[in-house]
Amino acid sequence: MAGKSGRSINNVPEAPLKKMILSWEGILVVLLVLVNIFCAFYSEFYNLSSLLRQMPIYLAEVFLLLPMAYILVLGEIDISVGSIVCLTATMSCIVCNTGAPFIVVILTALAVGAVCGAVNGFILTRFTELPPMIVTLATQIIFRGIAEVVLGSGGSISATNTEGLILLTGKVGQVPYILFLLVVLAVIFAVVLGKSTFGRRVYAIGTNRLTAHYSGVHVQKIRFIIYTVMGVCSGICGLFLLSSSFGANTTTGKGFEMDAIAMAVFGGISSTGGKGNLAGGIISAFIIVCLRVGLGQRNVHAQVILLILGVLLICAVALPNIIGQARRAVKR
Repeated sequence: MAGKSGRSINNVPEAPLKKMILSWEGILVVLLVLVNIFCAFYSEFYNLSSLLRQMPIYLAEVFLLLPMAYILVLGEIDISVGSIVCLTATMSCIVCNTGAPFIVVILTALAVGAVCGAVNGFILTRFTELPPMIVTLATQIIFRGIAEVVLGSGGSISATNTEGLILLTGKVGQVPYILFLLVVLAVIFAVVLGKSTFGRRVYAIGTNRLTAHYSGVHVQKIRFIIYTVMGVCSGICGLFLLSSSFGANTTTGKGFEMDAIAMAVFGGISSTGGKGNLAGGIISAFIIVCLRVGLGQRNVHAQVILLILGVLLICAVALPNIIGQARRAVKR
């Protein structure tokens, strides 16, 4: 096409493969490969079999990432999820010890989690002037406090009826059940957020809540649904933690909220709302899981692993800004 100056203007779209590789998700895939190569060289015991065997220990908290991504896209935060995990694991263990059918134990975990999430959602949608961080900080204290009261002076409880719990730790070949469930839920959450009308409304709320409201989006209803789903996923996490440890205590789920937020932000989901997708968060979650398994096999101290993850998180947050500044400097 020729412009007024007589010069030809060619609209050449960027190659899809190049665009995919240079995207944040593409960078994360490369990083995932590099992390696995590093772990294989660093630990002589690191291989696919050992990864699948030890992965379930860390996969439970990845369930929290899925709805946490929605909450961050809304431009909000939920720091009560670790306490909800503790309360659901505690109540499920109590029901399990009564000899109730295992389906009742599962429903207990889901119901307790849903109620806790609905409490958060109700407060935040009824009193819209309250910031989510303060509300969920308060409920974090309340939910863990309830668990501590229930657990009593001992601060812990052990499952005496473990038949149903053992089922959750089963495998198909070498692949654990928890990985199958996580993949199915991850696909559902990613498709809903990225392809559905509901997902587009979530992004609209995160971009500009007032504009979304005047555009006909039921802002408070969507917020309530997401916080309730956050509670349900916390219940699933608590149930799998119970199945792996056959018990619960006052520290169960402690710090899980920060891990879920770190996975999401490391995956490129903006904490200010309206940006990011779940694919990046899922890849980042597996990077963190692989790193924990590989370093854990060499008995690297847990605090050192947290230090490494913290550095990665800072890099993930800073890198887009650095790249943006570099591009602006080149254009000048």
